[in-house]
Amino acid sequence: MRQLLIGYDIGSSSVKATLLDADSGKVVAAKGLPEVEMSIDSPQKDWAEQDPELWWKYIKETTKNIIAQGNVKAGEVKAIGISYQMHGLVMVDKDLSVIRPAIIWCDSRAVEIGNQAFSSLGSDYCLSHLLNSPGNFTASKLKWVKENEPDRYEQIHKIMLPGDFIAMKLTGEILTSETGLSEGVFWDFLENNIADRLLYHYGISADLLPKAVSSFGVQGGLLPQVAKELGLDTGIPVTYRAGDQPNNAFSLNVLQEGELATTAGTSGTVFGVSTKPVYDPLSRVNTFVHVNHQKDDPRYGVLLCVNGTGILNSWLKRSFGGQSLDYEEMNQLAGEVPIGAEGLSFLPFGNGAERILENKQVGAQLSKLNLLKHDKRHVFRAGQEGIVAALTYGFNIMKNMGLNLKTVKAGKANMFLSPIFREAFVNMNNVSLELYDTDGAQGAARGAGIGAGIYSGPEEAFQGLVKIQDFEPDAKKIEAYGEIYKQWEDCLNLIK
Repeated sequence: MRQLLIGYDIGSSSVKATLLDADSGKVVAAKGLPEVEMSIDSPQKDWAEQDPELWWKYIKETTKNIIAQGNVKAGEVKAIGISYQMHGLVMVDKDLSVIRPAIIWCDSRAVEIGNQAFSSLGSDYCLSHLLNSPGNFTASKLKWVKENEPDRYEQIHKIMLPGDFIAMKLTGEILTSETGLSEGVFWDFLENNIADRLLYHYGISADLLPKAVSSFGVQGGLLPQVAKELGLDTGIPVTYRAGDQPNNAFSLNVLQEGELATTAGTSGTVFGVSTKPVYDPLSRVNTFVHVNHQKDDPRYGVLLCVNGTGILNSWLKRSFGGQSLDYEEMNQLAGEVPIGAEGLSFLPFGNGAERILENKQVGAQLSKLNLLKHDKRHVFRAGQEGIVAALTYGFNIMKNMGLNLKTVKAGKANMFLSPIFREAFVNMNNVSLELYDTDGAQGAARGAGIGAGIYSGPEEAFQGLVKIQDFEPDAKKIEAYGEIYKQWEDCLNLIK
């Protein structure tokens, strides 16, 4: 009988499910929904919300699809793993019903609340205990609800991160993880416990937080009615959960000091691993507990995030061609103009408060547009180069924190499918790039295998991980892209 693992990746653009053969490490079936990008609601300026029940709808549909694709028999699925969009706030009442739409990662309504807390509590406390400003993270979003929607706040039984909500729907158990608490800025790194001082400052009871469990291990079993609806066996355990960026690093086997992972989906990220609780004094990049963190063998993930990455590219696609233009055509058109897009610079912001800019909202901006020279080809190229420049800006912050940025791993997906993006990334940052045949849902499935004891550890879990390509920087292009970055940074400095 086969040993199969299910991995879910709950993003803000789509929900993906993957069925993995535990013995071979190969994908048996995979499905992402919806076919077009999931909508993000913005009822007011700077807000970003989604209905958690919509994630659950797509979990059910993708599960049924992969079960049918994989011709799954009773008893074959051994465990389930969950990856999810970070920093979201889901609130449920005593009946486990959702109280309001989830306030998701790119929502900016709580920025000032976090800034005020950073000022009141002091940078020494926040940076040494929380490793971050409370910023626009989940704790500050919950404080916003307390201040602005007191009736809803009074209904709260428990608050959760998006992945915790899906695990609750599967198992009936309300749990989170230490890495989850740290991503919500609910975790005190010095005390190795709940951040009671921050909660007291916000007037929030720790009773609203779920119990924390390890990222790996049995976290509840599939409820009978849910199992019947999904076409699975009752009691299949959920054995892994992690936010999308720690999970992406895990999916690339990035677990040790000095290793780096990157993504370029809706947002663009770089995730570096450290054994020390390092932090940026301005909290422009953020430190969280990594999935393999242990008290006697610590692992921390330093996360650089640029909100406007794939979302900028998709905006360009919609604006310049819609359904009649695909991303491959955009890349081809961008390749028709030289490196630097003949002087055009694109600041790829405009998707909420940007952490690398100290939670400022400067908006996306196109600079030095020449109406007699530039056309959509230049805009496409400048967009991709601008995204890389924003990541490079964050890279420089990470370097100043002492992280060693030499080799970066990524899944061959999203923006990394573009030759222009890959070339700009490698040369502007002067790094080697390794592309692998993996994604977040595969990582969650492998994590489930470890949590269920099917794999003895990461070494065994990643035997089936396949490297597709290596890319190395070129001396001439390093110089050319260095000039592009200087021009881009000059544009940024004018508006900061």
